[in-house]
Amino acid sequence: MIEPLAHLPVLLVITPLLAALLAGFMRRGGTAFGLSLAVSWASPVMAITLLARVLASGPVSYHIGGWEPPWGIEYRVDALNGFVLVLVSVIGAVIMPFAWRSVARELEPDRQAWFYCMYLLCLTGLMGITVTGDAFNAFVFMEISSLSTYVLIALGRDRRALVAAFQYLIMGTIGATFYVIGIGLLYLATGTLNMMDLAERLGGAAAEQPRTIVTGLAFLVVGVSLKLALFPLSAWLPGAYAFAPSLVTIFLAATATKVAIYLLIRFLFSIVGPAVGFAASPVAEMIIGLSLIAIFVASLIAMFRLDLKRMLAYSSLAQIGYITMGIGIANQPSLTGGIVHVVNHAITKAGLFMAVGCIVFRTGTVSLTELAGIGRRMPLTMAAFTITGLGLIGAPGTVGFISKWYLIMGALQDGAPWLAFVIASSSLLTVTYIGHVLEVAWFRPTAPALAGVSDPPLSMLLPLLVLAAATIWFGIDTSWTAGIASRIAEGLLDGVAR
Repeated sequence: MIEPLAHLPVLLVITPLLAALLAGFMRRGGTAFGLSLAVSWASPVMAITLLARVLASGPVSYHIGGWEPPWGIEYRVDALNGFVLVLVSVIGAVIMPFAWRSVARELEPDRQAWFYCMYLLCLTGLMGITVTGDAFNAFVFMEISSLSTYVLIALGRDRRALVAAFQYLIMGTIGATFYVIGIGLLYLATGTLNMMDLAERLGGAAAEQPRTIVTGLAFLVVGVSLKLALFPLSAWLPGAYAFAPSLVTIFLAATATKVAIYLLIRFLFSIVGPAVGFAASPVAEMIIGLSLIAIFVASLIAMFRLDLKRMLAYSSLAQIGYITMGIGIANQPSLTGGIVHVVNHAITKAGLFMAVGCIVFRTGTVSLTELAGIGRRMPLTMAAFTITGLGLIGAPGTVGFISKWYLIMGALQDGAPWLAFVIASSSLLTVTYIGHVLEVAWFRPTAPALAGVSDPPLSMLLPLLVLAAATIWFGIDTSWTAGIASRIAEGLLDGVAR
């Protein structure tokens, strides 16, 4: 292998980290934006190259400082986290051109360089969580991403952004504490923090110290569930999404919760799950139950929200429920559907929040009552909103249909036709609130206040149109999304079976 390619796992983390340091010393937002753009566009090139190598040759292990694992910290990339690395980096690359005008409009000039510094730190943390093969190292990166996220949310102009950031700080700290306690219990039982070594040692430790292992798993599940906003541990999310700057909302909705979901899958199917029999345990049933509640309760709340950001925030809680349901059912099609929905929801929700960001840029409001007829004034923006909204619903020919098809097949294979019916019928709730937005935007007389409104500049519009196109493209050609996800699911379930 060419030598520079051997360092791709660590370069994915070091590059945005060093760029964040440089951005922190910059005074001009434009210069910091240029640096962030360069890093954001370089990251997917590295991530895709790394994933291609993993799919062709198997997992890649990178030893930090030359120390052999389990004594040294290992960065380990397999198909699962390679897939997530590509998702996070591609989303960052697609949305970054949107930042140029959006951040300039929503933030004071003296805060813009600091904003890009925090964005790059958040990207560093998310990449680090995904690529590391050390359980405690994942906690360190989790804190890097969380601390930078608190600042990004607090930079919102609305004073309520400070309250939202503080609420997220409290909930995030509790989640991190639960995670560390869980890791500590596993360390007491096994004497190692390396994820691969943990998986090997837990088999014997589970027979000798079953209560310690199960308790450790419980703490881990609760801690990670707080980070991914699994109902009812999700009180922080609506405020954080509603009051953060538009780019922050887009980025967090598409990536942060998805990385936490990756961590949950890693522990349940690769590390602790095989030792305790996760698929047949009460934990799986609990996850399914909470997922169902999240889908219906969050969707019902979204139906009655007139603030577009809050509506889509509660919608995210429901969509996370679909992903965790696939994890809980834990068979080949359901897990494939859950992993596919990680990608599909990232695409659709990034597109929806980006469309709302375009509306904010032109109108300064997210209140649906003030946006009657906006579709005729911003036709391209609302056309993209319509397409990504159909993807969220799960209309045939869009990405959301693929996810729900696999989830329904998983429920049927599990002998639960009632659950398949619930998954299919729950889409009607999404139709209700997305349909309400489309009715107001396209079919009502145009509000006088919108007379001079038009679509945003190309730098904001083009990324939105790319996401809308991806909603259709990956709903038709599923070789990259469902194809790789199926391969990942097969490998994860094979590990649990052994």
